[in-house]
Amino acid sequence: MEFVISYDMRAPGFGAPVSDLYSAALDQCAWADEIGFDCVGFGEHHGAEDGYLPSPIAMAGAIAGRTRRIKIRPNVLLAPLYDPIKLAEDLAVLQYLSQGRLEVVIGAGYRPSEFEMFGQRREDRKARYLQAFETLRRAWTGEVFEYEGRSIRVTPVPDPPPPLLLGGVHKAVARRAAHVADGYYPPNGENWDIYRAECIRLGQPDPGVCKRLGPIFTHVTRTPDKDWERIAPHAAHCVRSYSEWTVEAYGRAAGPFARGVDLNELRESGVYQVLGPEEAVEMIQGLGRDRTFILTPLLGGLDPTLSWESLRLFESDVWPYVSGLKGA
Repeated sequence: MEFVISYDMRAPGFGAPVSDLYSAALDQCAWADEIGFDCVGFGEHHGAEDGYLPSPIAMAGAIAGRTRRIKIRPNVLLAPLYDPIKLAEDLAVLQYLSQGRLEVVIGAGYRPSEFEMFGQRREDRKARYLQAFETLRRAWTGEVFEYEGRSIRVTPVPDPPPPLLLGGVHKAVARRAAHVADGYYPPNGENWDIYRAECIRLGQPDPGVCKRLGPIFTHVTRTPDKDWERIAPHAAHCVRSYSEWTVEAYGRAAGPFARGVDLNELRESGVYQVLGPEEAVEMIQGLGRDRTFILTPLLGGLDPTLSWESLRLFESDVWPYVSGLKGA
């Protein structure tokens, strides 16, 4: 099992102050590093009213300075919005700051407003992220190369270069990942069998099984009903936001709560878990070794004090009984 702590850095008006959330996130990453979590993950969006994290590289650098061993995984980094030469430089420096702990998941993006914000065309996103893969690899050789008619040399050369994974859910993306990436990152294991088969067909090592995500939010407490009342508005905010973004991108809401948000249904869905310690142990053990368990303690701007109460209870009453699932 892979144990991940994750952040979106959303700060809606009814949530905690932005400064408190960023401070707490760094402290919590240090906590996760200390108790033995495997990875910290965080996404990227731009122009969000609630301040969703727009600068994953800066965030990763700060986390690198507060941790010693945990893997740092931007997922996903919206490569089509970046100048690939500058991206190569920034990721190279970040790999040194993290002492080789960086793993980058590259995605295409989907919100039209984000492409407009950076003067790019959404229609070009596939070509631009494929260009990013090619350019990053050429840049990290340290050799001079030609890029758009210019002579380029990127230093320092990351040693080793960070793995580049391709994120996405479609069949074509799964096949493409076997050709251009060091791995494939589908959130819930979508089309992993296609990726795996293509890797084998190409004579590459078998990537094995996909560690699909468990619940995207787990909060441990001795008062589940009371805490859910405080958590529910934050979970609902995230669901509504993603639904609005899919409408922007595709003309219709998509996802499990596309038709609307009912708080009872939200809790019963199993996506957002608010559990007592014994229930949390049972749930995590039930996932098995070939899964990913994720904590999102500041979900949607959740009060850091409440999140810390959950993390401390997790550390004392849950972690001793599930940490043995780490690894294979």
